[in-house]
Amino acid sequence: MTDPHGLGFSDYVVYVDESGDHSLVSIDAGFPVFALTFCVFRKADYAQQVIPAMETFKFDFWGHDAVIMHEADIRKSSGPFNILLNAETREAFFERLNPLLSGARFDIIAAVIDKRRHVARYSAPMSPYEIALLFCMERLLSFLIERDQQGRRVHVIFESRGKSEDRELEAEFSRICNNEVRWGYRAMDFSQIRFESIFTKKDANSTGLQLADLTARPIALRTVRPGQGNRAYDLIRPKIRYQKVFP
Repeated sequence: MTDPHGLGFSDYVVYVDESGDHSLVSIDAGFPVFALTFCVFRKADYAQQVIPAMETFKFDFWGHDAVIMHEADIRKSSGPFNILLNAETREAFFERLNPLLSGARFDIIAAVIDKRRHVARYSAPMSPYEIALLFCMERLLSFLIERDQQGRRVHVIFESRGKSEDRELEAEFSRICNNEVRWGYRAMDFSQIRFESIFTKKDANSTGLQLADLTARPIALRTVRPGQGNRAYDLIRPKIRYQKVFP
């Protein structure tokens, strides 16, 4: 996709989602991880292939495109996904959704923080979100440089979680982009890319955010229960360019 107005836009856009909470005070023994996924789309693919496929899918199952694809609601057959309580509809739904997800052109960068091991290893553990964000940003920077995006404006789009949490995340994102955060021996120069954060609510009906939502929990579950069958993870595994489990 070209940049006809010379505004320096990148050829790529990034959508972010998470699974699990990042609290280190009360850790759920059944789901003791925090996962962050970056779904990186080439804009031409996103506009010409990904969005039309999702829109067609929604029209075919609901007759409109106002439904928000949410992994938790799909899993529980709740809200508009109560149509999945019908066995025949459920089978048809996944026969369409699975190839839509596997066929959509995007790359995944993911970080999973094992909170119990993190607390056990460090006397003053950092926030799992801050660590995961830094890991994903480091790999995103390398990914974009490999694709000649230096000096371009790259929008990283987060789902809004509320004013206070958004401000905290935006501040941490800015610190990383200003080279004020370093973990371990690596010191990457984020100024090579002009990163900009965007916060938008789930009801904005962003296709990219909805696809990111469908990737986060399967990646987290792969770490929590590696021996368990994970069809959703198998579908997205070829898209995973980087997956960090820490510590």
